[in-house]
Amino acid sequence: MRIGIDVLGLGELDRLQTRPWFRRYIYAADELALADGFGQERAREFLAGRFAAKEAVLKVLGTGCRGGLMPRHICVTRGARSGPLVRLTGAAQHRATEIGLSDLTVSIAHKGKYVVAVALGHGDHEPASTAGDARGTAWTVLEEIALRESVRSGRSE
Repeated sequence: MRIGIDVLGLGELDRLQTRPWFRRYIYAADELALADGFGQERAREFLAGRFAAKEAVLKVLGTGCRGGLMPRHICVTRGARSGPLVRLTGAAQHRATEIGLSDLTVSIAHKGKYVVAVALGHGDHEPASTAGDARGTAWTVLEEIALRESVRSGRSE
């Protein structure tokens, strides 16, 4: 099993999102089409979530943006039940095949000014039953964010 986690402040991408080259480099056409159907604030949240998901998937792939792999090669759309569905193309699909990745799942959570994405990847030879370990890791990340926010705001738990 491979795991990737990314945490992003919602406003971190605001300036970059206004630049057409950034949007073309980062997002697949399907993602931009979905975002265009939302109001401005919801589109901002949606695209930040997709960015975090792509970063988490890149960690699963173990590459970053190298070897011709661009973030838009990782398309995070909606599944039949509105949950995130990952589709790899180009260099991302090649890398997944290269490392024997047969299953990739992403979860995206929004909380206040933050978005968290967790990506789990399994190979053909790995049991999927270790997903509980990943859930524990995700909760640890979310608890750390909550603790930092409470300290920053002067609240104690």
